[in-house]
Amino acid sequence: MTIHGILVAAGRGERFGGPKHAALLRGRPLWEWGREALRRGGVDELVVVGDVPGGVPGGARRRDSVWAGLAALPASACHVLIHDAARPLASADLVRRVIDRLLVGGVDAVVPVVPVRDTLKRVEDGWVVRTVDRRDLVAAQTPQGFKVEVLRAAHRTGDDDAGDDAVMVEWIGGSVACVEGEVANLKVTYPGDLALAEAWLS
Repeated sequence: MTIHGILVAAGRGERFGGPKHAALLRGRPLWEWGREALRRGGVDELVVVGDVPGGVPGGARRRDSVWAGLAALPASACHVLIHDAARPLASADLVRRVIDRLLVGGVDAVVPVVPVRDTLKRVEDGWVVRTVDRRDLVAAQTPQGFKVEVLRAAHRTGDDDAGDDAVMVEWIGGSVACVEGEVANLKVTYPGDLALAEAWLS
């Protein structure tokens, strides 16, 4: 069975100060780290969305870029992993965990998650209004795995942008399973995050 992948490398990186996918980590752009992890983890055919060699053009929003990647998949594609190029430290083992859970069946999507470690506060106008119980809370990561037909249906519904693709599957009532994520699988958002990624590699 062929596993497809979409690596999203089309963001503007406004908080980073420029396109994150092109930032260098140990001399290699971030998107190449993601590509390698997906391939080593079992993705057979990969579409890179963004301004990279061999990439397909992305869109103004994340969901537009993912849709561009879906459009580039063959009509016969059944399973796909979506990964953010801004997460360069995802391991091949993590990719395999997502694929294995997706292929077990009975789910529409699979999300790697890690426990929330900090105490969470809800704040309004600079004041804490409530402390949030974190016992049932997790932080979602990528790569996320999907049945292609379900993800396409989710993207055809509504026009709201979303932080990830799993929430769009939730919006249409799809089933989303979890697998263990990785603390090292950080998302590069600010320039200082590159130093954190380097520290994990060291």
